[in-house]
Amino acid sequence: MTKQIFLILNLSIALSLNAQIDTTKKMNAVSDIPGLVADTSSLVDLALDDEIDFETNTFKGTRVINSQSIEMLAKANMDYRICHRFGTLDQGAYNLYGLDQAYQRMSFTFGLSDLLNIEIGRSSVNKIYDGTVKWKIMRQASNDKNRPLSIVYIANMAIQTAKNTTTSYTPYYFTHRLYYTHQILIAKKFNEKLSLQLMPTIVHRNFIDSSKYKNTVLSMGICGRVKVSRKIAITGEYFYVLPNQISSFNYNNSLSIGCDIETGGHVFQLHFTNSTGMNEKGFITETANSWTKNQIHFGFNISRVFYIGRNK
Repeated sequence: MTKQIFLILNLSIALSLNAQIDTTKKMNAVSDIPGLVADTSSLVDLALDDEIDFETNTFKGTRVINSQSIEMLAKANMDYRICHRFGTLDQGAYNLYGLDQAYQRMSFTFGLSDLLNIEIGRSSVNKIYDGTVKWKIMRQASNDKNRPLSIVYIANMAIQTAKNTTTSYTPYYFTHRLYYTHQILIAKKFNEKLSLQLMPTIVHRNFIDSSKYKNTVLSMGICGRVKVSRKIAITGEYFYVLPNQISSFNYNNSLSIGCDIETGGHVFQLHFTNSTGMNEKGFITETANSWTKNQIHFGFNISRVFYIGRNK
């Protein structure tokens, strides 16, 4: 599994680097290419074509709430993001309905090109470090019926560094700490107010605590954005895990509802969710809380984008 992942990542990076070479010479050759372009260089060429009206702002940020969106950082930009989660509302007034607790994830995303991003992050939940490659395969265009959707491929690898305090999990090797995620994001901006995205996802866990369940978990996510004013939008996302993948007694499907607020150079996201984890392995396979039991976290994400290229 690990060899396959690294092969895919290397192929993605190689294709993206090839996209930067000699785009001018290929401009006339790509005009007849159908919707799903065979390689990244064609996508770069198409981006230079003024006759193609690509959709923008399908979502406001690179993440919807927990999940990634099809939005990409432009080349030579960096996104610094803090995701903050309080405790659950069912803790009552003594713990100020969860506000006395805090979980967080900090990440940096870099735009290697307009179509290839990388991200590194660290979560306080289980002390997880993770890295992500995000590659845009196709871009929706409003004036081209062959490009009705935006499609993005995501590969993520995470390592859990929290100490093993459960004696039943021995021996506990380094490889037991590793997790892998593959996603395809398929999104459509229907109009200025409505955008939807499907997210078929595979999460592979090298180590699980029961032979009853599977190391590889299959799920389908869906998320959406409804713009209610020039600077405010309502968002939501849900991940359905296929039956017999995880323990239905211990874990639930992840459901989150939020609000995006644009404030100058920031995107401020307020949300309610039953997920404590803020990386894919956490919120897809390890959501232990339930909306019906009022086990809901209030939280926020805040993002700031910086230009880190050379000024001309």
